[in-house]
Amino acid sequence: MGDVYLSSLKPNEYGKIKGVLSGCKANKRLYELGLYRNAIVKVVKNDFGPIILNLSGNKLALGRGLASKVLVEPCYFEKN
Repeated sequence: MGDVYLSSLKPNEYGKIKGVLSGCKANKRLYELGLYRNAIVKVVKNDFGPIILNLSGNKLALGRGLASKVLVEPCYFEKN
């Protein structure tokens, strides 16, 4: 499966960040929030309004416009 945008992941899906297709300010802002290359995020909510992510045990709200510029590789984890 290829890379997709963060905004296209469904709740309870994981993604590994591959890059940001945006300007320097957006890249810096996302990096400051902890969204950098190879970071693993879990989508908590993605229905309307901002997308709620779980990043290293912390919840993070990300606007749809910014989330649609974050390229992720979908990840799947086995349940033990």
